[in-house]
Amino acid sequence: MAESAIDAEQTTGARRGRGAGSGGAARRAARSAVSIETARYIERNIPNLEVLNEEALAIIETTAETVLAEIGVNFVDNPAALELWRNAGAEIEGERVRIPRGLARKLCATAPSRFTQHARNPARNVEIGGKSLVLAPVYGPPFVRDATGGRRYATMQDFRNFVKLGYMSKWLHHSGGTVCEPTDVAVNKRHLDMLQAHMLYSDKPFMGSVTEPVRAADSVEMAKLLFGAEFVDQNTVMTSLININSPLTFDSVMMGALEVYARANQASIISPFIVGGAMAPTTVAGPLPQVLAEVLAGVAYSQLVRAGAPVIFGAFVTSIDMNSGAPTFGTPEAALITYGAGQLARRLGLPYRSGGAFCGSKLPDAQAAYESANSLNMALLAGVNFMLHACGWLEGGLVSSYEKFVMDADQLGALHHLARGVDMSENGQAMDALREVGPGGHFLGCNHTQANFKDAFWRSDLFDYKPFETWDEDGARDTQALASMRVTKMLGDYQQPQLDPAISEAIQAYIDQRKASEPDAFG
Repeated sequence: MAESAIDAEQTTGARRGRGAGSGGAARRAARSAVSIETARYIERNIPNLEVLNEEALAIIETTAETVLAEIGVNFVDNPAALELWRNAGAEIEGERVRIPRGLARKLCATAPSRFTQHARNPARNVEIGGKSLVLAPVYGPPFVRDATGGRRYATMQDFRNFVKLGYMSKWLHHSGGTVCEPTDVAVNKRHLDMLQAHMLYSDKPFMGSVTEPVRAADSVEMAKLLFGAEFVDQNTVMTSLININSPLTFDSVMMGALEVYARANQASIISPFIVGGAMAPTTVAGPLPQVLAEVLAGVAYSQLVRAGAPVIFGAFVTSIDMNSGAPTFGTPEAALITYGAGQLARRLGLPYRSGGAFCGSKLPDAQAAYESANSLNMALLAGVNFMLHACGWLEGGLVSSYEKFVMDADQLGALHHLARGVDMSENGQAMDALREVGPGGHFLGCNHTQANFKDAFWRSDLFDYKPFETWDEDGARDTQALASMRVTKMLGDYQQPQLDPAISEAIQAYIDQRKASEPDAFG
């Protein structure tokens, strides 16, 4: 099954009840035990939703080639990149790179269509590409929010807490990267602590730093300490986010990080930042050639650095409210662009990144739920292979919310079950149940129900399904209150995955040496 658990690594908790013979007591004990498991990455058994016909796709691809050849892209403050492009056959004018028709697509052909990202626990490796979908948490917010403390600047302790919640979340396959931006650690040194947290407090795959090329280099060196230098040289152990300054601009910071990762054979997500009406045209068809042109240029450049380096076709898509200028999420226009970009990625033969639990709401409320549900389901149907921001996103990406993290992470289970498709096996058709029950009966006690009830339906681990009277007696808690309780329980139940002490000490020694090598910088 697509969502079958591949690692029930640690199970603890004492049995409670009236003795070994009590089935009810055993079931209560099983429910109260701590179970740390991760579902296998999703393999879709459902079709992708394709909104563009062959004529439309051909128009978009031709227009993207026109953009590259006639308008071009800027590679800012990066003479070495300009020289690579010049040697490849591009026309260079100042920092403008005009790429002849067909050249970028030809260079992209060496990028793999699917690759494995290794975790330090091999049972939690993920496959990125094809029909797979890998879910990773929120990335980048400087603020955090919880029900008791409200909205505040993130700290390193918040960061560690989110890594732990990600590790404890069954339906989340990836530890992510900057799950929040800890502001109590120097800007030039916090990446070291963040990477260490992913390495120590989780054994799921993780992302490297991209805020400076030297920080990307630190990420590679720390990964070598964790996995072994030879293993890192031969395998992909990090996936990192490289944003393009849309429209059509590639800055030296992000490209410098891309260069580090490509040379080390580590994966990068080449992701235009598309905000309709601000960084891209307001129409649906207008941004798609821009997205494709920017991805073609970025992926092609990665292959100039190292042919065969793993890359992902990224598309972060939203629009703006034309009255306030604020970004909007879960909109039909963003969905159509995301569907179309997925078709373009598949035609290019690249893994696809998009989607997430996007919302503009300030609280984990109904607006957040509607917008996030629209965005999550859209990404599943768009054929996304790597979904960043799958849980925890609030306030247009400014806030990592504790409660919304567990609310979203719970709902990711629905994606796993939807991706299964329809079981048409003999058991799935259930003719034996229909024969046993016959007209006028019920299926509650029939043999087929007894054999299937435990895993027949996805069930939320968070929502309240009690009768009104019981719910009212229990405190009439809403979903945010239930989520707050779940956060407390998950952090209380957390158990750190084992790591060789010698490896942990080597990582700490590297961090100490790097921190001592330069003064703190908070600007």
